[in-house]
Amino acid sequence: MNSVITGGYKLITATGNVSPITTDLLGIFVSAASSTPTITIYDSATTTTTAKVVETFTPVAATYYTIPASLGAGLYIVIGGTVSATVFFG
Repeated sequence: MNSVITGGYKLITATGNVSPITTDLLGIFVSAASSTPTITIYDSATTTTTAKVVETFTPVAATYYTIPASLGAGLYIVIGGTVSATVFFG
């Protein structure tokens, strides 16, 4: 039997706070990426960048990145270039 992990989601196209409370990050689906795209993920309820969860990476369009991480403070994502992505968390 296959188990399916589900959660909430948020479409992002710019830097921002995805969840200001403790949450689990499930993954990110990148639908579009151009103009030197980058994504960096932080464990933060605000806009602080001290607790990096995932180092800056260059996403590829039409790709799902599984990122099974429990975040103690919240989920803050920094976008560089042009990125359209759906973040799954819960």
